[in-house]
Amino acid sequence: MSHDAPQGTTGPTKLVIRNIGLILSGAMEKPILDADTIIAENGKITAIGRAKDIDAEGATTIIDANGTTVTPGLIDSHVHPVAGDWTPRQNQIGWIDSFLNGGVTTMISAGEVHMPGRPRDIVGVKAMAIFAQRAFDNLRPGGVKVHAGAPVIEPGMTEEDFKELAAAGVRLLGEVGLGGVKDGPTARKMVAWARKYGIQSTIHTGGPSIPGSGLIDADVVLEADTDVVGHINGGHTALPDGQIRCICEGCKRGLELVHNGNERAALYTLRIAREMKELNRVILGTDAPAGSGVQPLGILRMVSLLSSLGDVPAEIAFCFATGNTARMRALDCGIIEVGRAADFVIMDRAQHSAGKNILESVQLGDLPGIGMTIIDGIVRTQRSRNTPPATNVPEIVAH
Repeated sequence: MSHDAPQGTTGPTKLVIRNIGLILSGAMEKPILDADTIIAENGKITAIGRAKDIDAEGATTIIDANGTTVTPGLIDSHVHPVAGDWTPRQNQIGWIDSFLNGGVTTMISAGEVHMPGRPRDIVGVKAMAIFAQRAFDNLRPGGVKVHAGAPVIEPGMTEEDFKELAAAGVRLLGEVGLGGVKDGPTARKMVAWARKYGIQSTIHTGGPSIPGSGLIDADVVLEADTDVVGHINGGHTALPDGQIRCICEGCKRGLELVHNGNERAALYTLRIAREMKELNRVILGTDAPAGSGVQPLGILRMVSLLSSLGDVPAEIAFCFATGNTARMRALDCGIIEVGRAADFVIMDRAQHSAGKNILESVQLGDLPGIGMTIIDGIVRTQRSRNTPPATNVPEIVAH
């Protein structure tokens, strides 16, 4: 398991991905790009187009996609990291690297709540958040970008605490409701302080998930007014349909659907978002590690579920796991466009899928096979050890 960039990447780099069969942009307004070549220099996308129109000279790495599909790196909007690539929740080492083999290149912490002996006093809450932010800023398991340091708010916190956290580099709040603050008025006040200092917020939605959590219903969710409605399909227990609809219609915040939630409630939420013509609000997470385990293919499974049973075109479902999240979370990845981070997944339809191509196979409910992941223009994995084998795979032809 590698935590650092591979040797030989300290100088200027130029990545060329050629012979691409399909490019999914991650942006709902134009989910498919008319191009067959991508250029990235020093970790950023510099050109997208046809091979005949693009300068590929001076490449340090050339990848022949062999007619396969390139998507942005997948983003898991809801994870609970603790220390490096270890989770005490399942006593498992290497879970983040396994997610990388499922196409996830970026993770967003919803709170480091599984830390053994997690402090509940205000000084401890702030110290742990700053530590986690610093640690994952310095450490990238397998190259995965883990945005961590998400304190769970506790009674007695003041505006000055949020100002101090922001000054130290904390940019996220853990799930409101997993700590001692469970009422709407207190949550709303603290969320407003966090927002004032540039800290994004998420709220636990539904029944209790871990010891110390509790029911967070629609009234609390709407009053708290967090930036993201965390696992609106429950983590694991979902709210009644009427409350889910009330949340969807009562705010304009992000609607997060997670793998470790209620699948029927996820499809119900998706249907409401479509009725409202607000699919741009839908983002995806796993809520892992959790009591149900670690799901390396959780994001791909959500894409397939929502496309096949939610009747969403596969190219749009991929946007839920990429561009929608990137825009909502203010990330520089998630969309294939010039200037953004060169984070990609190269995949193809699984061997023997009933679908004639990758989009049809996903809409039929199959998972694609991943042939390569790339982060900041650097190849991190090749043939995935977790997905079904792809019909065609890319290859590195010059390095």
